[in-house]
Amino acid sequence: MFGGNANSDKALQRLVDRRLQRSGGGSGMKAVVMGGSVTLSGNLKYESQRMPILKALRGVAGVRSVFDQLKAPPKLKPQTSGHGPA
Repeated sequence: MFGGNANSDKALQRLVDRRLQRSGGGSGMKAVVMGGSVTLSGNLKYESQRMPILKALRGVAGVRSVFDQLKAPPKLKPQTSGHGPA
């Protein structure tokens, strides 16, 4: 039973898409459902968005696993005055 039932994947895809929209992961993110597994890809605005979105998708009935392929912007290092340690 590779890939699961196509009809159940379509229904699950709709649920996952709705949950993704509600959890603030709408634009620039895409979830693909295959066999009850969700692959999430796209770009985050902030790294802090990652965990709430993943948690929300894992909470959808029928989701077996979530594969995180999200990209976050690089963390900015605080600016220094350019002087080395004293």
